[in-house]
Amino acid sequence: MEKLIITAAICGAEVTKEHNPAVPYTVEEIAREAKSAYDAGAAVIHLHVRLDDGTPTQSKERFQACVAAILKVCPDVIIQPSTGGAVGMSDLERLQSTELTPTPEFATLDCGTVNFGGDEIFVNTDNTIFNFAKIMKERGIKPELECFDKGMIDIALKADRKGLLVHPLHFDFVLGVQMSATLRDLAFCVGSIPPGSTWTAAGIGRHEFGIAAGAIVMGGHVRVGFEDNLYIEKGVLAKSNGESVAKVAQIAKLLGREIASPDEAREILSIPKR
Repeated sequence: MEKLIITAAICGAEVTKEHNPAVPYTVEEIAREAKSAYDAGAAVIHLHVRLDDGTPTQSKERFQACVAAILKVCPDVIIQPSTGGAVGMSDLERLQSTELTPTPEFATLDCGTVNFGGDEIFVNTDNTIFNFAKIMKERGIKPELECFDKGMIDIALKADRKGLLVHPLHFDFVLGVQMSATLRDLAFCVGSIPPGSTWTAAGIGRHEFGIAAGAIVMGGHVRVGFEDNLYIEKGVLAKSNGESVAKVAQIAKLLGREIASPDEAREILSIPKR
C-alpha cells in the first residue's frame, strides 16, 4: 500500500478563537500552526487565510504573505489554497488564491452547493465549477475535487467529460456535513470514482478520526485539522493542528501505513514540483 498523505486544514473560514483559542488568524499564527502540522507528518497544508481580527478573506496579498511565512518554516511543504473562501464571497474573490506567485501547485475545487445548516448555503453553480476547473487547468494547478455527497462526484465527472480536468483525478470526500459519515458512505464514494484516481477523506467533527482510520485501511489519504474538528477527543480541545496530525500518524503506524513526505506526496498525486 502506498504511503499515507496527511493534509492539515489549519484554520478554515468559520471556526474562531472563541471555539478554540489555538485557531490561527495572524500570519505568524498561521505559520506556527502549519509548522506544528508539518512537524507531526502533514505533507499538505490546506490554507484559508484571515485578517488579524479573524475575518475570513481571499485577499491575494494576505495569501501571499501567509504562503511566504509558511514556506520560510516548511520549505518543501505542499500548500493547497482554498478557492472556497467563505459563504457569500463572489467567484472573483474566491479565485484570488490561484493568482499567487509562484502559482500554487494544488488548490481545492468545490464540486457543488453545500447546505452548512440553518440558512448558511455555500453556492457553486455548474458554471462556477466548470469555470474554476478551466482556470486551474490553464494555470497548471492540480485541483482537489471537494465532494460533500455523491452528486458532487457526478458533477466532477461531468467536468472531466468536458475536458476540464487532467488525469489522474484527485478527490476529497468531506463527510458529516451533507452526507452522513459512515464507512458505508466512504466506500460508496470511493467506488464512484474513475480507476487510477487518488482520494482523501475528511470526517467533520466527531467523525474525524473514525473516517481517518477507515481511509487509512482502505488505501486512501486523510485530512484533519481545526477547520474540520477542534477536538482531539471527546470534550478535549486540541492544543494545535500538530496534535491532530500526530494522532492520525499514530493510527497509521498501528495499521501499518508509512507517512508520505511532501515530495513523496507530489509523486503519488502527480504534482510536478515548482
